[in-house]
Amino acid sequence: MMAQPDYKALIAAETWGFIRASEAAYPPDTASLSIADQRRIYDGMCRAFHRGYPPGVTARDECIAGVPCRIYPGAAPTVVYLHGGGYVVGGLHSHDDVCAEIRAVTGLGVVAVDYRLSPEHLHPAAFDDAVAVVRALTGPLVLVGDSAGGNLAAAASHALRGDTRILGQVLIYPGLGGDRSRGSYQTHAFAPMLTLADVDFYAGIRHGGHEVAGDATVAPLQDDDFSGLPPTVAIAAECDPLADDAHAYAAAIRAAGGRAQSFTAAGMVHGYLRARASVPRAAASFTQICTAISALAAGTWPYGDQK
Repeated sequence: MMAQPDYKALIAAETWGFIRASEAAYPPDTASLSIADQRRIYDGMCRAFHRGYPPGVTARDECIAGVPCRIYPGAAPTVVYLHGGGYVVGGLHSHDDVCAEIRAVTGLGVVAVDYRLSPEHLHPAAFDDAVAVVRALTGPLVLVGDSAGGNLAAAASHALRGDTRILGQVLIYPGLGGDRSRGSYQTHAFAPMLTLADVDFYAGIRHGGHEVAGDATVAPLQDDDFSGLPPTVAIAAECDPLADDAHAYAAAIRAAGGRAQSFTAAGMVHGYLRARASVPRAAASFTQICTAISALAAGTWPYGDQK
């Protein structure tokens, strides 16, 4: 195991406050508990951080392609949001205020997808739900997801490669199936908020405890073709085992001739979207995320052509 970073130096005091508040609601050993307990604890944490809706934002629940969704009406194109939670926890409640704020900042309509969770529904259930909703929606789309949801957004983009309705994707600290024996997986194996042991657990949860390799519907980074994918913005948290996945994925798309840019949210930890009201760096990253969504929705690429 590599020497671990000095997180006291890397992580600012405001972020430590967020970490302590998160761990008070969601203890570090939660992934070792029963699925029911994980969901109960996660739901409680999400309630504790929920910020409500900005003025003028409304939402309604309805099924799309048989999948429960929450719709935040707004302008076209539509943002399809896929929530994080390790494929095990989360739903329409967990990222409700995040989606409402994306709607408020960008003005775009948002559809949050309540995909089926593991271990009751093994792969490809969540992937199938994500793809079904994207296929059923009309008009242009921007796919957005955080953590496990970033994986599902990218996997849907690979499966629907060439669908011109998908204007772009924004992936927020995504887990995309990178090599866990090296890089950030080892450097940040004991990071606050998400450890390598947690990643190992979630890597097998969709398959009854066994991992599947070389399947782009499971691990988009393990695809053998990165051509024809939509313009992509991938954002990593610096202090996160998953950090390298965002950069490796953007590099693979660029190498295949596509447009992709990756960023690192300095000093940030996995799950920092919930810190956007209390931590200036998280707030700045959330602004960057919304700016990327707006740019892709408008068909613009403000990052230059990097090959």
